[in-house]
Amino acid sequence: MSKKLVAYFSASGTTADVAKNLAQAAGADLYEIKPETPYTRADLNWNDKKSRSSVEMNDKSFRPALADKDADIAAYDTILLGFPIWWYVAPTIINSFLESYDFSGKTIILFATSGGSGFGKTVQSLAGSCPGAVIKEGRLLNGNLSGDALKKWVESL
Repeated sequence: MSKKLVAYFSASGTTADVAKNLAQAAGADLYEIKPETPYTRADLNWNDKKSRSSVEMNDKSFRPALADKDADIAAYDTILLGFPIWWYVAPTIINSFLESYDFSGKTIILFATSGGSGFGKTVQSLAGSCPGAVIKEGRLLNGNLSGDALKKWVESL
């Protein structure tokens, strides 16, 4: 049996709730990906072209600084990586996370929360940030999924 890690970024708390439930259902460890400078409500205003999230997402090379790089990635075979969908892809802080560690030989399964869009080209946009890893589109985990539903999904991977 492989050792699993649920690593997640959550700007508003929605993805955090899902990640905690998923980690419990999967019997996995939990790691929060935190930006060095937390996002404010104004930072997340996607209607404002000058908001922090808009500026970051309009420059695909932008890499927000991480608060820490303490994840023990080497100890895990499978990483369930979660985030909110921003502009049809993962926030660029996910690239920051992936580029901070060696994921060679690891399997990364994505999960996301979204107010309306799917994964879009998320797998393609993240693949270059984790060379040597197998990265797979998982599923959107919106709503209040039961622990049994989450466990069944993880067992199907």
